[in-house]
Amino acid sequence: MHPRTTDDPAIATDLVALRERIDAVLETFLAAKAREADKAQLPSDYVDALHSFVFTGGKRTRPLLCALGWFAAGGSERIPNAIVRAAASLEMYHAAVLIHNDIIGDTVLRHGHLPLHRAMSARYADRSDADGFGRHAAALLGNLALIWSDELLSTAHLTARQRAAAVSIVSTMRADVIYGQFLDLLATARSELALDEALRIIRYKVVAYTCERPLELGASLAGAPGETREALAVYARLLGEAFQLNRDLQGVLDDLRRGRRTVVIGLALQRADTPRQRELCRLLGDPTLDEDDAQRCRDILTATGAHAEVERMVAQRRDQALSALDRAPMPTPAVAALRLLAIRLTHARADSSAAV
Repeated sequence: MHPRTTDDPAIATDLVALRERIDAVLETFLAAKAREADKAQLPSDYVDALHSFVFTGGKRTRPLLCALGWFAAGGSERIPNAIVRAAASLEMYHAAVLIHNDIIGDTVLRHGHLPLHRAMSARYADRSDADGFGRHAAALLGNLALIWSDELLSTAHLTARQRAAAVSIVSTMRADVIYGQFLDLLATARSELALDEALRIIRYKVVAYTCERPLELGASLAGAPGETREALAVYARLLGEAFQLNRDLQGVLDDLRRGRRTVVIGLALQRADTPRQRELCRLLGDPTLDEDDAQRCRDILTATGAHAEVERMVAQRRDQALSALDRAPMPTPAVAALRLLAIRLTHARADSSAAV
């Protein structure tokens, strides 16, 4: 299979082809940055480290939602270069967020791979301060990814109206994420976390930049009417919550190590008897926990009904998000693609085998 070029057409409803188009933009951009670094005699492995991080897994959810927002709001199904580049800027921002989150939480593994700060420590393992160096180098790379996200957006050849809309949405998105990160930090020190507080963290830290703002950005670039934007906003908020709640069910070990009071852990603590409460509290915040510890926690989540309750919350929000798509005039293919993406993001069964 031949790689796509940045000039190939991208059809909004062909999620695989659209993802390849987004990857082509990122690949071309980072290759140019590597050449610039080499010409300036800057460390060549610095850009390479960021490139490896960006292209290690990743479903390109945010840029895909941006492109689908464009199509759903009346934009052409063949996504223009400017919209694809604006969408790709969200993936570069996502990289910056992940890098900083992993440093804050001292993440051990991310989806089976080393987080960037640990990868940088491994690259410079011969240094006496390799661990500290890795964290500092990764923090700088996160800042660089943020700057390059701006550059991708500013060089997307948007109209003046589109640029104004994009700047406002992206600024709001970034502020929301930072507030969410800080709320999450505050919550780690609490012995208990109310359900509404846990959901508030999800809304700021995850929903805003994973679903809501990407869709809003794409729709705004297309000049969406108010009715369409409102329906997409409802869909995005509900899907974002369902997505993170589902992730919490799968990421028990990492959340235990980081001491995160997720919704499922919070519910288990509320419902557990005293011995189980003590066991959960013992496990929370211990970075040395292994898979056996995670299984003990999963057993408690099952016994207390917390796991089943969060599964119900995921299904309820997913169904409500899908219903929201039927309340606004949008192209049928756009609705179908958004439905598929929602099912895939919440790991429900889907008839299509398209990867996202």
